Amino acid sequence: VAIADGATTIGEIDTLRHQEELFGPVASDTTVWRTLARCDAAALARISKARAKVRRHVWGLIAARHGGIPAARVAGRDLGEVIVIRLDATIVVAHSDKQQARGTFKGSYGFHPLTAWCDNTDESLAVELRPGNAGSNTAADHIALAGAAIAQVPGRYRRKMLFTCDGAGSTHDLVDHISGLNARRGCQARYSVGFDFDERIRDVLPRLPETAWTPALDADGTPRTDAQVAELTGLLRHSAGGDRLAAWPADMRILIRRGNPHAGAQLSLFEQHEGKRYQVTATNTPRGQVQFLEARHRTQARVEARIRCGKDTGLRRLPSRDYKVNTAWCQAASIACDLLAWLRLLALDGDLARAEPKTLRYKILHTAGRIVKGQRRRYLRIPPSWPWARDITSAFARIMALPPP
Repeated sequence: VAIADGATTIGEIDTLRHQEELFGPVASDTTVWRTLARCDAAALARISKARAKVRRHVWGLIAARHGGIPAARVAGRDLGEVIVIRLDATIVVAHSDKQQARGTFKGSYGFHPLTAWCDNTDESLAVELRPGNAGSNTAADHIALAGAAIAQVPGRYRRKMLFTCDGAGSTHDLVDHISGLNARRGCQARYSVGFDFDERIRDVLPRLPETAWTPALDADGTPRTDAQVAELTGLLRHSAGGDRLAAWPADMRILIRRGNPHAGAQLSLFEQHEGKRYQVTATNTPRGQVQFLEARHRTQARVEARIRCGKDTGLRRLPSRDYKVNTAWCQAASIACDLLAWLRLLALDGDLARAEPKTLRYKILHTAGRIVKGQRRRYLRIPPSWPWARDITSAFARIMALPPP
C-alpha cells in the first residue's frame, strides 16, 4: 500500500504508520526490512500462489462490473476473449554499489529486470530481477517469466492467450515454448514477436511484387500512406533455395513492414540503398489480414507505458544493497501496480479509470481529509471544493459494496 501511494524507500512506510486511525497497526520500517530479507525462493513462491488466488477473486469482480474482462484493442477493434501478455525488459539504474549491479548494454550501471504485463487489465503479472549484464534475449529467463505470468491468469481465461515480445527478446526457444502450449487441451496460445531482418529476408524481398504491399494501419484502423505491409511466408518457405524456415515451427508466418525512415534512424546498408526502413514480425496466428496482424504487433509499444507506470510505483529505485531484499521489493512493487489497476477497474470511471499513478495520487490518494467522530461513528470528511470529491466518495461506495472473498 505504501508503494502504491508513492513510497520509494522502505522507511517511507512511516507515512501509513503515522495515520494509525486510518490504516490501523502498521509495521515499523525495521520489521519491513527484516521481512523482506527473509523472502527466499520458497516465500516468494507462496506469495505468487496467494496473488493468483486473490486475482481469481478480483477478476470475478471485474467481470461482474464490466460484463467480462476488458478486451485488448487493436486498430479500432478488440480482440475479444484473448488475454494479451506482454513481455519486455527494462533498465533500473543503481546510483550506488549494490549486489548483482552490473554494467548494462546501454552503458549504464544497475539491473536488467524482465517484466510481464496483462494488456487487458494493465496488471503486473510477473517481475524477475536480474543483474545488469543479463542478456535481452536470454530464452530461459523469458520462458520462466512467461510461465510465471500464465500462473497468474485465472484458469478459465487461459484458453486464448497472445504473447507479444520485441525483437530483442524474441528467440527460437521462446517461440517453440509458446507453440508447445497449444498441446494443452483447450489452450490456444499465439505469439507475435519481432524477427531479424537478416539475409533470408533480404534474399527474397526483391522477388516480392509491388502489388503484394498494402497500406499499414494506424491505431484507429485508418490506412496510412507512408507505410506498407506484406507477407513473406510463401517466399521463405517455397521459393528457390528451399525452405529457409525449416528449423522453425511449421505454422509460423513472417510479416514485413516498410516505411520512410525518421531522422536519425540507424539503417542497414540494404535499407540505405532502398531508402526504406524494414521491420519484420513473426506470428503463429493462422487467420487474419496481414494489415491487422502487423498492427496488432505494434501495440507491443504499450508495454513501455506500463513499465513507466511500474517505475513510478517502486521499480525505478531499489532500496537495499542486498539482492534478496531488492528481489522481494520488486514483488511488492508488482503487487502495488496491481492495487492501482484494481482501483481503476473496480472503483473509478471516465478519465480516472485510465489515469497513471501520478494522476491517481494527486486527484484521489493524496487528497486532504479529516476523520470526525460523532454519533458513535467515524466520518471521513473530504473538502467539498475538491474537484474530485464526488469521484472519491463514489469510489468508497463501490469498494464497500464489493463482496468478500
